[in-house]
Amino acid sequence: MSQEQVHSVLFDSGATYDYVSPEKLEFYDTNYGDPSYTATSNTAYYSPQTSQYPGYHHGGNTGSFWSAFGTGGFDDEPPLLEELGINFSHIKTKSLAVLNPLKIADKNIMDDTDLAGPLLFCLVFGVSLLLNSKVHFGYIYGVALLGWVSIYMILNLMSESGVDGYRTASVLGYCLLPLVLLSCVGVAFPLSGPPGLVASALAIIWCTYSSSTMFVTVLQMSEQRILVAYPVGLLYACFALMTIF
Repeated sequence: MSQEQVHSVLFDSGATYDYVSPEKLEFYDTNYGDPSYTATSNTAYYSPQTSQYPGYHHGGNTGSFWSAFGTGGFDDEPPLLEELGINFSHIKTKSLAVLNPLKIADKNIMDDTDLAGPLLFCLVFGVSLLLNSKVHFGYIYGVALLGWVSIYMILNLMSESGVDGYRTASVLGYCLLPLVLLSCVGVAFPLSGPPGLVASALAIIWCTYSSSTMFVTVLQMSEQRILVAYPVGLLYACFALMTIF
């Protein structure tokens, strides 16, 4: 019996098969050539070469245990994290841009409306305050929401091109990174003394300078930098007060 020959096998009464194909099934050989047989819907066709029933699958366990946890997607399907909007390379790039504010900001840095990094920074900020016996998660997200709406309205009133809310939230969240690092330092060292006040002031200036640089570069508002930095600085000052007191 040749490998191309196809045997007709009636359904076993004790087995269960799910019908997938239309009224007629066409079984192709392993080289995906011309159809070798045409059948009706009440017959399954078995290939000695592949040991499978094309168009049908058994209702039992046909794969490994771990295959039950897979998505069974296509080969060109993007990764799950990318579909969720989580791109670690973008998070790293924007974080390095915030940590190096003296570097000329890329005008396309706001093209990616990434909110995974800001949410992560807010979570780390809240956890670090929690380690200092400060349960401020509600205050953090409340101040962030109010500040985001306020600065979004101010930027759209000041600039001609305008900016959408997602990009505004992304920049404000990423530029919170210096204060997040300060709150992590505050877990080991108290920030209520003069050194902590100086460090908090430097962190506020750092956050303000980084965010205003990004906004001014993208929106082409170099002559209005102070007007942009003032409300942004007030927002980060609120987060600094949470860190100190």
